[in-house]
Amino acid sequence: MGKATHEVEYEQMLLSRHSFLHQRGGRRRDGALERSAYVLLSRLEVQGPMSIGELSEAFGLDASTVNRQTAAVLRAGHVERIPDPEGGMARKFRLTEAGARALREEREGIVSSLERVMADWAEEDIAAFAAYLRRFNTGIERLGARPWPRP
Repeated sequence: MGKATHEVEYEQMLLSRHSFLHQRGGRRRDGALERSAYVLLSRLEVQGPMSIGELSEAFGLDASTVNRQTAAVLRAGHVERIPDPEGGMARKFRLTEAGARALREEREGIVSSLERVMADWAEEDIAAFAAYLRRFNTGIERLGARPWPRP
């Protein structure tokens, strides 16, 4: 597994440097969500309202980092603070209609970019790649004890 894992590491490093997913025509799109906002809004979309503590635990980040991230999406109107629907003391963040729209537009742009990259791939190759990515991610989630809910 040694040589193959070195190849995975190198390719993962190369993948992480590509920001084409959030770009059009080689430039960052106006209104494009920052990566942290995209991930945060995606989590709220799948899981529903969450408190700072729940988000901090889910992402493995300290509360001050999550506070900064939620403040930015709150200012942008992508989330709103609501009382805990279950009656708890902590207020929770919920995706707004504007946030859902921004997330949907960002996702459509990313999917469009991926379709251009994989235009010459067979559908079964894309499905296999997705399955391997899911397996890879769930392995990381298992080790970190932070499973990510999937739709």
